Amino acid sequence: MTEIDLSAVEAERERLRTAYLKAGTASSARGLHHTALLCADVERTVKFYQEVLGFPLTEMVGNRDYEGSTHFFFDIGNGNLLAFFDFPGLDLGPYAEVLGGLHHMAISVEPAQWERLKHNLDEAGVEYLEESGTSIYFRDPDGARIELISDPLGEMYGLKVL
Repeated sequence: MTEIDLSAVEAERERLRTAYLKAGTASSARGLHHTALLCADVERTVKFYQEVLGFPLTEMVGNRDYEGSTHFFFDIGNGNLLAFFDFPGLDLGPYAEVLGGLHHMAISVEPAQWERLKHNLDEAGVEYLEESGTSIYFRDPDGARIELISDPLGEMYGLKVL
């Protein structure tokens, strides 16, 4: 690994904050409609997200862009959806994190729910990494990295980010 000049990194971060931070400015967006991920097995995905994580399946339809593919949705609260596609007949291979691709998706849950979901992950034999007492990182059945964070929306580790 290349040595990093941390003071230069912090100076650049401060320059960017000063130039671009727009706290209090209204967004042009209403919110995240859905994030779409791929899955290899629809039923396995439904069982994991609905039964282990408690995200209700809200709809299942044909994918308009690929005949025979299923497009289905889970309620992740606050009017937001997590969507999936399967692509039968295509050999997509296993999930891979790549530069420029999805690193992880963080989903906020109430602290009591966070504890319950951690127990559910234990019961389901899902390996996870707990960080700072507020985040659990794990992989879904297809390998996508998910974070359950007990911090409120707009906050992260005591820092207001919204």
